[in-house]
Amino acid sequence: MSASVIEPTSSRRAARQEDGNRPALKVEGLWKIFGPKADKILGTPDAQLSRKELQSKTGCLAAVKDVSFEVARGEVFVVMGLSGSGKSTLVRLLTRLIEPSAGTVTIDGEDVTQASKTKLRTLRRNHMAMVFQQFGLLPHRKVIDNVAYGLEVRGEGKAARLARAQEMVDLVGLSGYERSFPDQLSGGMQQRVGLARALAVDPEVLLFDEPFSALDPLIRRDMQNEVCRLHEEVGKTMIFITHDLQEALKLGDRILIMRDGEIVQIGTPAEVVANPADDYVRDFVSEVPRSHVLTLRYVVRPPRPGEELDGPVMQADRIVRDAAQQVLRSSQPVRVFDGEDFLGVVDDDDILRVVVAEEAP
Repeated sequence: MSASVIEPTSSRRAARQEDGNRPALKVEGLWKIFGPKADKILGTPDAQLSRKELQSKTGCLAAVKDVSFEVARGEVFVVMGLSGSGKSTLVRLLTRLIEPSAGTVTIDGEDVTQASKTKLRTLRRNHMAMVFQQFGLLPHRKVIDNVAYGLEVRGEGKAARLARAQEMVDLVGLSGYERSFPDQLSGGMQQRVGLARALAVDPEVLLFDEPFSALDPLIRRDMQNEVCRLHEEVGKTMIFITHDLQEALKLGDRILIMRDGEIVQIGTPAEVVANPADDYVRDFVSEVPRSHVLTLRYVVRPPRPGEELDGPVMQADRIVRDAAQQVLRSSQPVRVFDGEDFLGVVDDDDILRVVVAEEAP
């Protein structure tokens, strides 16, 4: 695994602050069952069967099974899993592109699952925006008009929407391409247009459904960096769907891992790598360079008797790789704090133990 792909930014994660107590997104008991008489499954013992058993017995498929989670304002929340895990169905349930079988979805305090068609249109136009793998650009419209499209649908005047669209074009690094048509752009540039279009409507929540899967690796990495940069600048809540663990670790403040429609684990990248919930997750993270993901919180230890405590100070959320050079240079153990709380110390042996472990066969 290429170490350069992961590159989580500890300062970005540390800076996340929840705006008030209300989450940007709240999902409770969400189900989606496909198949004949699917509405008869819930509330019966059949609902507790495994996906394979349910399909064999009833012909129904539980694509999403009793999923609950919250996403804080300004958080990048990644949903990942293998093909067929239910992640793409889940993101479509969040916006009711697919109708849920049961459960609730609340975005910015608004109950999406109970909304009328008129209310749902308003929510989609004002509170959420999606970026898909297929760019969905209008081929006969120039970049500036594609970016302004959501504002046009919303009914905003031409001058205002074009001014806003120009701001977003500049923000995503497409200045000078405003008058180009989509087929004149590379795949990465087209995806930037999609990002600009989503941002133009100033949504509460941005949803990404494997947006970079069709791009070649170098462009994909550039687009991941672009998402990180844009998040730094605009601070939007982002729900990101991917099957790629490297992408999840790089982008996510927290990661939800799915299997057969169910949640296997939710945690920060460091929590998932340090404490995988089961063998399924353990296999996922087995080749991850731990020093690129783990924070000092996971290598800190109590001071030994007589050990000097005058060394440099670091915060517990510092990535081990980022802290390594300073720790190795220090003649004394580095003191690790969680805010103002002293957690313990880290020295060069503690750092090297992590690095050597990831080199082991």
